[in-house]
Amino acid sequence: MKRILSVAILLVISVSLFAQKDVTKFMGIPIDGFKPEMIQKLKEKGFVSSESDKNILEGEFNGTQVNVHIATNNNKVCRIMLCDAHQMDETNIRIRFNKLCQQFKNNTKYTSLDDYIIPEDEDISYEMKVNNKRYEAIFYQNPVITDSLAMANELKEVFLQKYSEKDLENPTGDIKTEITKMTLSYAMDLMSKKPVWFMISEFYGKYYITMFYDNEYNRANGEDL
Repeated sequence: MKRILSVAILLVISVSLFAQKDVTKFMGIPIDGFKPEMIQKLKEKGFVSSESDKNILEGEFNGTQVNVHIATNNNKVCRIMLCDAHQMDETNIRIRFNKLCQQFKNNTKYTSLDDYIIPEDEDISYEMKVNNKRYEAIFYQNPVITDSLAMANELKEVFLQKYSEKDLENPTGDIKTEITKMTLSYAMDLMSKKPVWFMISEFYGKYYITMFYDNEYNRANGEDL
């Protein structure tokens, strides 16, 4: 049993048992709490209130001027949305989008499940207008380990929902394979709660990037229906 759990832990070495505490972060700030507090924390990072709307912040992020919007659910912050302050042409939006893809891919804090690079010969304008193609890329902030022993116990409980103690003490090849799948599913479920994604937005023939830092724990899941 210990051997199986050791393998499982290695497969989810970046997974935290205390996922609810391990929420998506923006510039080191947890996407959580109340909106006024979030606004204050962002101002401490150098953002300032927009003259047109005090709930919208302006500032520089990753070398680009952006407008920052804060979304809430049940009064809890669930999303930070960033929109480029300046629009650009098709050539430059391709460069910006692809550069962001490379930056996220090269950042060890994130996991990517796909390649989102836009080919040089792709007609972005045509694809968006005629084929309604949506250019977006999604990455996941890697969860943080806080207690490996507690994590092992949690995984054991997951396995025991399907197998007995005896099965886990002397697992067959099929059981080992299934445990691997269950472990990866467990890891992906936690990772899916910390998405960071961005897309190309268009406005009268000009383009800009819209980026989202989401805390899926605070997002609406139909509980108020």
